[in-house]
Amino acid sequence: MKVFVSWSGGKDSMLALFHVHNDLGKKVVSLLNMMSEDGTHSRTHGISTRLLKEQAEALSIPLLQQKTTWKTYRENFIKAVARLKEDGVEGGVFGDIDLQPHRDWVESVCRETGLQPFFPLWQQKRTAIMDAFIQAGFKSIVIATRAAKMNASWLGRDINERFLLDLAKEKDIDLCGEAGEYHTFVYAGPLFKKPVSFTAGEIFNRDDHWLLNLSASEDD
Repeated sequence: MKVFVSWSGGKDSMLALFHVHNDLGKKVVSLLNMMSEDGTHSRTHGISTRLLKEQAEALSIPLLQQKTTWKTYRENFIKAVARLKEDGVEGGVFGDIDLQPHRDWVESVCRETGLQPFFPLWQQKRTAIMDAFIQAGFKSIVIATRAAKMNASWLGRDINERFLLDLAKEKDIDLCGEAGEYHTFVYAGPLFKKPVSFTAGEIFNRDDHWLLNLSASEDD
């Protein structure tokens, strides 16, 4: 079965891809990323369009990017899925862990579009998810935090055992950031033919989030 992966560029979508990559019954033919209306960055994580393209190239998987506002997100997601279906895609892979409203939304969209949804991380233990990601050899850094939960000092940190130990000491923060406490960018790992080169720039605050600006290295 041909499938796409709903793509943020972060650890959960990467781990979902990793699960499906080892599933002989599925073939990932596209990554689907929803972008800001001006096309400069991803709608959810704020990762630049260029970096996402270089990430997809390093993974050797085509990337479909769809511009949208939050208000028109559903209709534009369906529009992008329709394009994928023209290429024979029959299913979608999603990195949700246990937020039922998110799963309900996905299943509603899939019913409307005639796709079969897959949730390879669904209801797995947080520690198991994070351990699997790290032990597989993926490299990722924190690029955004919800200001009310995590301050700017977390930005730029590698996702590793030390990060997990420090995060576990904090109160009311999901280890996987499932409630949006933090977001990541994955730049290397077992599915990459080469690491994605980038430069970490300014830190700024927008919409009650601390953000780390990443840009593609000039020599790429």
